[in-house]
Amino acid sequence: MEELRAVIEKTFTNTTGMIIVHKGKKVFEEYFNECNENTALHVFSVTKSIMGLLIGKAIEEGKIQSIDDKLLSFFPEYLIKMKEETLKQVTLKDLLTMTVPYRYKFNPYTKYFSAEDQVLFSLKQVGGKFGKLGDFRYSPLIGPDILSGIIRNVSGMSVKEYAKQTLFEPLGIGEKADICFASKDEQMDYYRRTDYNGWVCDRKGNYNAGWGLHLTAREMAAIGEMMRNHGVYDGKQILSEDWIIDSTTAKINHTGMPAMYGYLWWIIDGKERAYAALGDGGNTIYVNESKELVVVINGKFRPREKDRIGFIRDVIEDKVD
Repeated sequence: MEELRAVIEKTFTNTTGMIIVHKGKKVFEEYFNECNENTALHVFSVTKSIMGLLIGKAIEEGKIQSIDDKLLSFFPEYLIKMKEETLKQVTLKDLLTMTVPYRYKFNPYTKYFSAEDQVLFSLKQVGGKFGKLGDFRYSPLIGPDILSGIIRNVSGMSVKEYAKQTLFEPLGIGEKADICFASKDEQMDYYRRTDYNGWVCDRKGNYNAGWGLHLTAREMAAIGEMMRNHGVYDGKQILSEDWIIDSTTAKINHTGMPAMYGYLWWIIDGKERAYAALGDGGNTIYVNESKELVVVINGKFRPREKDRIGFIRDVIEDKVD
């Protein structure tokens, strides 16, 4: 454990917290950079994987019939306004597997962040000449927000309220404040701070599905343990076992690393049932079911920060075994 601390402090200097749970027992919990167990970090794209769980819950509750449902069936008011043929063919499954083409070559972040309704903005980006439906194209921000609109429309409540009711409260995850930026300077300042605990939303009250959620390391560990136990936490079935297994089974193979993708979860090793939620700054929820292992890492945002999968696989797993 001293060696682990030394590696983190030398190599992964933006880390704020790390927890290792083995066979249901916490074997390591440490905090860095003046943070503690109450520090909630912006976990960036880990948010996507949480959204995948909420979609699974909506299917379990019958609010969504199938992942094969057409995207526009969730936005009937938008259907008559749209002539883009590709958009008419997109299914929920395409969104969950990141196989939707978008009309931008480079992410139009300035327009996205200034949009009053980021769900509508994302819908308008679907289609175009950059890629084709069915090809993997990872979308960091623009696109996943459509899932936020789907949850809102099928549940009659915001994503934050739906998450609180179905996932957060059962897992002991605390209340999340609304975070809405009034300027670019506010957003840049937000990246540097560690005293927020909320969920970023637009001016219409749509909570970001691709990023923007804050979690403590302990909250991330609760999610990881629920995943490892196929939806069970504290003796209660929180999410469907079928959805946990299905969403963490490889659907897409591609040329990047990790090379496999499920339903908004990265698949690390299919044979070991190892998978992860990954976000900028090294934010990680890693689960290896065969080794009964959960590793979570919180980290401050730092450009081009490497993910922690190699560190977990090469260093931590060996020590735990």
